[in-house]
Amino acid sequence: MTEPVRETQAALPPAVVEDLLPDARTGTRRHQATPASVRVAGGRWRDDLRAVRVVWHRELIRFGRNRLRIITSLAQPVLFLFVLGTGLSSLVARSVPGGGGVNFRTFMFPGVVAMTVLFTAMFSSVSIVWDREFGFLREMLVAPVRRGALVAGKCAGGATVATLQALIMLALAGLVHVPYSPLLLLTLAGEMLLAALTITALGTALASRMAQVESFQVVMQFVVLPLFFLSGALFPLKGLPGWLSVLTRLDPLAYIVDPMRRAVFAHVHTTPAVAQTFGATLTWGSWTLPVGLELGLTAAFGTVMLSLAVFAFSRTE
Repeated sequence: MTEPVRETQAALPPAVVEDLLPDARTGTRRHQATPASVRVAGGRWRDDLRAVRVVWHRELIRFGRNRLRIITSLAQPVLFLFVLGTGLSSLVARSVPGGGGVNFRTFMFPGVVAMTVLFTAMFSSVSIVWDREFGFLREMLVAPVRRGALVAGKCAGGATVATLQALIMLALAGLVHVPYSPLLLLTLAGEMLLAALTITALGTALASRMAQVESFQVVMQFVVLPLFFLSGALFPLKGLPGWLSVLTRLDPLAYIVDPMRRAVFAHVHTTPAVAQTFGATLTWGSWTLPVGLELGLTAAFGTVMLSLAVFAFSRTE
């Protein structure tokens, strides 16, 4: 018997050693080892949920470690709200009857919050293109989980980051005469989350077929700017030319800005003339859309974009 076998015998109990030694007559071991059962990962919902959680957590880690991004992302909304809004307030007060009854920054506040969600959610989708360039996306795609779980994790992470960024802007509501009503804040937070999920799904669907960051940035600007300017974030959607009115009704972001503005003006005391001009709701012809229908249309658009993103990822090599 060789020395390594003697060392193994000394380390094992005598009964185990006797079972491992071959039988003197047959030359085989007295007891054959039973193979342990091994489950291949993948194919179960538990594995997919774990993949969603891991990808979601990765997005939060990236956001938390980039503090400069958190600060710089607030620069543009703050400029729009306090610089542009202040500059336009005096003009609105002179041109609208009773316009002195409301600060124009109060009207702009829901649109600026939606802008924060829009830009942050779309920027979060750039990480997909970065992961493809650095090869990390390929490692994710070979994981034994459904591709839809990876897309869901990306969308959940991007939506969470966008909502957190918008909550920082929501903390500035008192500076533009928007009350800190618990019901209003909860309503705005829920609508921000829905908008973040929808825009992140749109960005993921666009980024799923992009191979270079430069290409995605061009497409993002081509998509983001029309979405923002046609949503009614900076001007009322009442009394517009026919062609512009049609474009605003085709903008999915308009169906989230309008419910947010309705919620704000429901808690702001102003004159009837100002409420009629700036609190005007989104209409199809002469029919005013209910808030529930607007949120439902936003959710439906987000579902379609999420399905397109999953389909695109399923074809990614």
